[in-house]
Amino acid sequence: MDHNVEGKVKNIFEIYEEPLCIQDIDNIIKEEEIEKNEEPMHIQKEYSHNNYLKIHTRTHTGGNPYQCDKAFSESFNLKINMRTHTEKKPYQCSQCSRVFTLKGSLVSHKRIHTGEKPYKCNQCNKAYTQKKSLTMHQIMHTREKAYKCSQCNKAFLQNKVLKNHMRIHTGEKPYQCSQCNKAFSVKNKLISHHRIHTGEKPYQGSQCDKAFSQNIDLRIHMRTHTGEKPNKCSQCNKGFATLGNLISHKRIHTGEKPYQCNQCNKAFAQKSTLTIHQRVHTGEKAYQCSQCNKAFSTKTNLISHQSIHTGEKPYQCSQCDKSFSQSINLRIHMRTHTGEKPYQCSQCNKDFATKCNLFSHQRIHTG
Repeated sequence: MDHNVEGKVKNIFEIYEEPLCIQDIDNIIKEEEIEKNEEPMHIQKEYSHNNYLKIHTRTHTGGNPYQCDKAFSESFNLKINMRTHTEKKPYQCSQCSRVFTLKGSLVSHKRIHTGEKPYKCNQCNKAYTQKKSLTMHQIMHTREKAYKCSQCNKAFLQNKVLKNHMRIHTGEKPYQCSQCNKAFSVKNKLISHHRIHTGEKPYQGSQCDKAFSQNIDLRIHMRTHTGEKPNKCSQCNKGFATLGNLISHKRIHTGEKPYQCNQCNKAFAQKSTLTIHQRVHTGEKAYQCSQCNKAFSTKTNLISHQSIHTGEKPYQCSQCDKSFSQSINLRIHMRTHTGEKPYQCSQCNKDFATKCNLFSHQRIHTG
């Protein structure tokens, strides 16, 4: 192309903010040359070989020469899209063998292993592994939550998040597992669920070999190494690694017991305690000793039992050399040193160090 024409085209791109196609540029140059009494130049055929302008012109014409079901103005975008049909994922992580359609996705994924968080908020210094996560976070500083739920008045920064939230009210679960038919309200939960079937655990810690199927589980696990306990009780200031543990702890202060047995109406502060209790009714003993086949209703009782076979006595008295296989036995033993007798007879007020001794004593009154 003539350098004079190229210079004029460059100037036009700098002056005009709106998108311009070949015909637009040609007309502008003609008008300028007519005003200056210059011989009009036609840049259309000279500039038509330029790939950028070819692609740009399609924004006006709507032309999409590359199609599968979707249509694209550039062949490169078609190639990427075709990988969703062929399931071709040419980019593989060297640490966990996970594969990706895009090179950029692999680069972002690798930060899980390195812990790198290059995108930092300039207002609160919070850092992220991906630019889009930072962009979403920054909205918190700059924008109100414009998308409000019509049923519970909860507000969101994005319309798509509101749509996902609305499924709580409607019960809609459009994402179904192809292997077990379990359905989910959001796609991310389905992706995480699939790993139950595949056994895939792509999230691995840098300090031990433990791996997880979800990133959130890795982050919580890392707190066992760092000692971080970000969830603080507002009443006693005790810290917890997970929000769930904090919620359970708060019931000590409130006395709340939301988990009730449907057979005897006994209530518990934690769901896991209810599950263990229900085995009293069902007789289930899920934990079996590998050496003598004795079965137990809780894992804790199995671990305590196994010390009979190993001879291990890890619980040692700090005041004498006596040691015990179970912590409960050490606690009872310590009362011989402290003189503590927490069990009192309701009829004669005599005190005892163990519940068993109290029961034996009460037979004196009952005959």
